[in-house]
Amino acid sequence: MNPQLFLMVIPFLLAVVIHEVSHGYVAYKLGDNTAKFMGRLTLNPIAHIDLVGTIILPLFLLIAHSQILFGWAKPVPVNFFNLRNPKKDSAYVALAGPMSNILMAVGFSIIYHIFTLIPIPYVQQPVLLTCVYGVQLNLIFAFFNLIPILPLDGGRILAAFMPNKWAYEFSKIEPYGMYIVFALIFLGVFNLIYYMFVMPISNLLLF
Repeated sequence: MNPQLFLMVIPFLLAVVIHEVSHGYVAYKLGDNTAKFMGRLTLNPIAHIDLVGTIILPLFLLIAHSQILFGWAKPVPVNFFNLRNPKKDSAYVALAGPMSNILMAVGFSIIYHIFTLIPIPYVQQPVLLTCVYGVQLNLIFAFFNLIPILPLDGGRILAAFMPNKWAYEFSKIEPYGMYIVFALIFLGVFNLIYYMFVMPISNLLLF
């Protein structure tokens, strides 16, 4: 097993945890305290662990010598009816997750450039690799979650702009949404996102 893959663990946990906390925090600011009441507005990863998405799948990818780490955290609960303007505010809540990942990608790129100027033996190389993984992982989470299919964030953003009747019909696919997402991954959409968006933007951030 490539020991460098373990450098993905920290940016992976930060990506999935801050993504979910961002949803809950924006929902809290917009009138829904469900996540706060349930203790989910915390950066403690234990509160966000999903058995499959945070442990089993990433561990399997590590053992399988995957070139990238992927997974998810337990979704932060949001009661959209508690939001001041449920239809409009639901888009802000959904957008908060991907935006947090984009901001983290920028943050990792800044750290990367700082450490290229600080040649500390035995420290510089692991930090630079971690930052590269941090940029790429966060961009993957951002763009993947923007796929306009429920229950992904892109689906919730799209539903917020639909007429109520269309949004209601669109919501009916949510119970099957993850099956559709996995089918898209199988068909190569994940690779398409990676090469069309993640690689060009990460190259720009890490030039």
